Amino acid sequence: MKKENFEYTDYISSIHRCGRIGLSIALLMLLAAPFVFSLITGAEIQWNGFLKASVAVLIIYIPSCIVEYLIYVPLLGPGASYLAFITGNITNLKLPCAFNARDIAHAEVGTKENEIISTLSVATSSLVTMVVIFIGVLLLIPLTPVLSNPVLKPAFDNVIPALFGALGYQYFRKSIRLTLIPLLFMTLLCVIIPSLVNSTSFMIIACGAIAIAAGFLFYRKGWIK
Repeated sequence: MKKENFEYTDYISSIHRCGRIGLSIALLMLLAAPFVFSLITGAEIQWNGFLKASVAVLIIYIPSCIVEYLIYVPLLGPGASYLAFITGNITNLKLPCAFNARDIAHAEVGTKENEIISTLSVATSSLVTMVVIFIGVLLLIPLTPVLSNPVLKPAFDNVIPALFGALGYQYFRKSIRLTLIPLLFMTLLCVIIPSLVNSTSFMIIACGAIAIAAGFLFYRKGWIK
């Protein structure tokens, strides 16, 4: 039996090929949705309103997409990034899963191991998400009294903060001194200007720049290694 050797370059090439095909199909399906609905229902598309709505959405999401690409791709690698951008829910689910898997495997960002582990973790997360959503749809009506219970509402409202608090602490504790500067600055800024809470993608750039500057200064001072 012939033993085949794993070639990382071939693996990356196949990842980019499949990723580009998948993204193209997903993009075409998104763009085709309003036209398919119009064809099925017989409703006429108001092109003036369609273009105005599209421009309003693009103004917001094009800069956000550029920022997310620059931030997430170096952390996840190409394979996990393609999967994450197609399936969505990156910040809330895919990124925490990839970070946790990387920490368990003791892989470093930018390595081949991190790329493969991130791809496997995001793929697993996507499959589990679809299964959970499928089960949730089936149980939506029976569970409605429980989900709408006012006693449980505070718990549901704080799921995301609890998730990111636990995830962030794993990294904050590695260098509390370095963490305090961007954390305090962003907290103070969001308190002064509450609307910035909804501009996460843009605030990540500012927070990252502050953290990099503080890290460089602390390194030069010998406070961190």
